[in-house]
Amino acid sequence: MPVNTTDKVDFSTTSRMIRRAIDERDMAELSRVLDALEVPEVLEHLESLPLKDSAIAYRMLHKDRAMDVFEMLDAPVQAELLEAMQGHPVTEVFAAMDPDDRVALLDELPAQVAAKLLQGLGERERRETNVLLGYSSGVVGHVMSPNFVTTHPGLSVAQTMRRIHRVMDDVESIYTVLITDGARRLVGVVSLRELMGADDEQLVGELASEPYTATANEPVAVAARRTIDTRVMVMPVLDLEERVVGVLTIDDAIRLIDLEEEERSARGAGTEPLRRPYLTTPIRSLVKSRLVWLLVLGIGATLTVQVLSSFEETLESMVVLSLFIPLVVGIGGNTGNQAATTVTRALAVGDIRVADLGRVLLREVRVGGILGLCLGSLALLIASLVFDLQVAVIIGITLVALCTIAAAVGGIMPIIGKLLRVDPAVFSNPFISTFVDAAGLVVYFSVAMSVVQNFGGM
Repeated sequence: MPVNTTDKVDFSTTSRMIRRAIDERDMAELSRVLDALEVPEVLEHLESLPLKDSAIAYRMLHKDRAMDVFEMLDAPVQAELLEAMQGHPVTEVFAAMDPDDRVALLDELPAQVAAKLLQGLGERERRETNVLLGYSSGVVGHVMSPNFVTTHPGLSVAQTMRRIHRVMDDVESIYTVLITDGARRLVGVVSLRELMGADDEQLVGELASEPYTATANEPVAVAARRTIDTRVMVMPVLDLEERVVGVLTIDDAIRLIDLEEEERSARGAGTEPLRRPYLTTPIRSLVKSRLVWLLVLGIGATLTVQVLSSFEETLESMVVLSLFIPLVVGIGGNTGNQAATTVTRALAVGDIRVADLGRVLLREVRVGGILGLCLGSLALLIASLVFDLQVAVIIGITLVALCTIAAAVGGIMPIIGKLLRVDPAVFSNPFISTFVDAAGLVVYFSVAMSVVQNFGGM
């Protein structure tokens, strides 16, 4: 238990004390400082330390606290910490984890380390873990919990309550009990609240309600969102023969959706998700997560350069148009990104499907056209007051056309990504910005040339 102290110190002071104890190899002082902290505080300090120092500090934790802290770490950090501990007994910590958390950790470890940890498990823990490892990454079976409460329709409420008491420390959740037949096929579900309010002699089968279910090979994001949308505490997971093989709990569903949103947000901003605290992420990983995207976007930007070079003579004869290039490019990119973000979100929550591509395209063309008319009219008014009417007309017409094109492209690109089985976020903002930049310049200079030819030189 943490030591009760009357003097509370801030994070920076405690961090300096921990680092000084590690630097001076004063393990007694390090243990004393860590004992005075609550588990969330220990976690925060471990995540702020370099990996080698974090491993040293972790060794100073008492067994029970070490397990609590380890379970709260992100899976990539757990993997790096295990490798850095070099022979420190970790089998007990690994065995104490829930099966789905074990699998998440194993996914991050080198094969040799993972195999060694599996060998150290007891027969029951190894069997539970292997069930999840048998499913490919990205499906519900890989992240579900194989530990859950079951009962039979012919058992009484009292008998079912005794079953709950026997297994309550070993299962993921006791608030929803699965009712299965002799072949482990799902008959229904009953909540703990209903059991506690029923007569002891009443048969559980009489209390059964129709459950929402997921299949083991179903995509994780789909099942997790359905769990949240239906507001169930536990979503039973069935195999191809409709037998119960596990459950997905509401807290796991929320965590999985949070991870998905984090990845989508990162890729939408042109980088890869870190999947670990920033301060514990190695510099090489930070560079790697950004470099590839910067190279891809840099290559895409050469398209814009080519467009500018193609209209070099036009630009030289109408220098004033160069003043509006940032405006045209900015509005086009933002319009496309807005459409892409809206459609990507709609895809994620199931509001639209790939088959709705045509409907989405028509809606975004209309939305883009209306936005373009609003912005174009405003630009026409302002530009005509500052510059001449021809420049104002060029800007106004360009914004109408560009907003329509950008919204249409931004709306359909995530759906095309989904059709190609690629993360829609990868198809969205960065690539749309590059495409719209080039398209915007083509539209801009084409409109300019057309206006000049019809209304005379500037």
